This record gives sequence, structure tokens and C-alpha cells, in this order.
Amino acid sequence: MQKLLITVDKISTFVGKTFSWLIVLLTLLITYEVFSRYALDAPHDWAFDGMIQMYGMLFMMAGAYTLSKNGHVRGDVLYGFFPPRLQAGLDLTLYFLFFMPGVVALCWAGYIYAGDSWRILEHSGITADGPPVYHFKTVIPVAGAFLLMQGIVEIIRCIRCLKEGKWPSREEDVEEVDVDKLKEMMHVKDEDIAKLDEFVTAKKGTDK
Repeated sequence: MQKLLITVDKISTFVGKTFSWLIVLLTLLITYEVFSRYALDAPHDWAFDGMIQMYGMLFMMAGAYTLSKNGHVRGDVLYGFFPPRLQAGLDLTLYFLFFMPGVVALCWAGYIYAGDSWRILEHSGITADGPPVYHFKTVIPVAGAFLLMQGIVEIIRCIRCLKEGKWPSREEDVEEVDVDKLKEMMHVKDEDIAKLDEFVTAKKGTDK
């Protein structure tokens, strides 16, 4: 089971990191358009639509990745003080009450929304000759499907935590420095740090 959970985490991570390259493309597009508009006096009608679509795809496709890293915004003022089982029970309740209905609705409505767009080969109405948007709207149900898959994994994690009393491990990624973990890896104890502080303080007093 743990292998399956980690596999889904890896899929969400791969998708999120792949679409994160849109940040680079978006930066290049904005730079090019600003230069073209103000230096060459040759703005492009499609540029604004392109920027919106790139940012929208990045935002939507990063949802499952963020959930896999437990990175979505939550009220941690009290939550962080709860024991794991209470955290899992609270998360599980919220997943069933709000997350699952919302994401299922997103997938279904997004599927219909994208289908209607493909049916008429919809183009953007922001400009007179706007670019197509049906491929962009297809991202909505796709992103919802990835988010739903990751959400099921998180529900399984909650159930396992309720049974075992601790959270299952996640796929490792770039994270903020965990001081306690770093000290454990370097085999450094708090007493060693205290002795080092005393030595430095004594050394400063001797130098004076």
C-alpha cells in the first residue's frame, strides 16, 4: 500500500514539475512582448491570451503536486498542536465534506465545459482574432482528475494514521531545512552545541 501511495506522489510530482517550466516560458513571453510593444512598436494580439493560458495551466496542474507535499494553505494555529490521530480525523472529515464533492464537481463540470468548447472550436473573445481556447479548457478536467487521484491517496493516509497513530511517509522533495533532522544526520546532540557555545563565549572573553 505504501508503495502505491508513493507512486501516486511521484506522478503528481512529475506533473507539477513538468508544468512548472511554464514559468520560464511565461517569463520569456512577457519579456518578448514588452520589448516588441515598446521598442519595436509591434504589439501582438495573442500575447495576453497566451499569458493567461500559461498561468492558468500552471496554477491548475500544480494542485495535485501541492497536495502531495501537504502544501495547501490551512489554519495551523491549532492544527499543529493536535496529535496525529486528531489531525487525521479532522482531515478525513474535511476531505469527505468539502474536498471530494468539490473536486468531483470540478471534474464533471470541467468535462462538460471543455466538451462544449471543442464542439464549437471556441476562440478567445478578448481580441478580434483571438487564439483557440478549447485545448486550454481541457486542462480543467485533467487537473481535476489528478487532484482527485491525489485526494484519494490523502484519504488513505488519514485512515492509516488513525490506525497506526502516525502519518505515513511521503515522497521526498525540496523542502525547508529541518534542523532536528539535520542534527540527527550529522550526529550532533544539543549538549555538543551547548558546549560549543560555551567554548566560543569563553574564547571571546579571553581575546578581550
